[in-house]
Amino acid sequence: MADPIMFYFDFSSPYAYFGALKIDGIAEGFDRDVDWRPILLGVTMKATGNVSLAHQPVKSDYAKHDWERLARFMDVPWTLPDHFPIATQAAARAFYWIKDTDQALAKKFALACFHRYFGEGRDITTRDAVADIGETLDIDREELLAAVSTNQIKQRLRDETQAATDAGVCGAPFFIIDGEPIWGSDRLWMIRRWLKSGGW
Repeated sequence: MADPIMFYFDFSSPYAYFGALKIDGIAEGFDRDVDWRPILLGVTMKATGNVSLAHQPVKSDYAKHDWERLARFMDVPWTLPDHFPIATQAAARAFYWIKDTDQALAKKFALACFHRYFGEGRDITTRDAVADIGETLDIDREELLAAVSTNQIKQRLRDETQAATDAGVCGAPFFIIDGEPIWGSDRLWMIRRWLKSGGW
């Protein structure tokens, strides 16, 4: 089987939210897997000299309009949270802990985090908020709370973020398919085209 599509994202990225809702469906149509990898986008931005859209006045106004438009176009829930952007360490650490034993469940957890934050506009920054989400998926609350506090899982997230930066990830969502980098949820058509033709 061909290598999986690498999907890098930050739970605080609206465009990653929209991409997360579509990427697995696209891949399944071509018998490809998707390897989900949450990262800390702020760290990669520092490495590339980039600045969050939320801190760019003109682009920020456009992006807010674009997110609302995308949600209508895709017919998915959308609420810009009062606190945006946010730190996403707790959710990302929990994801990797879950992924180590159940990749499918980790994806469900990620989608639940995205839905809570961007679908409902509710906070996901704290360990307790993340544990609440985990409980809806029958994930043991106390085990999750303990896991996200370990040095091992904290280092795992740092390593994954550094590996993404080293691979050239400069935004979210960011995909790498057969070595080809593709940035943005508005480039999903490129992934579909690549899968269909086996390249350009």
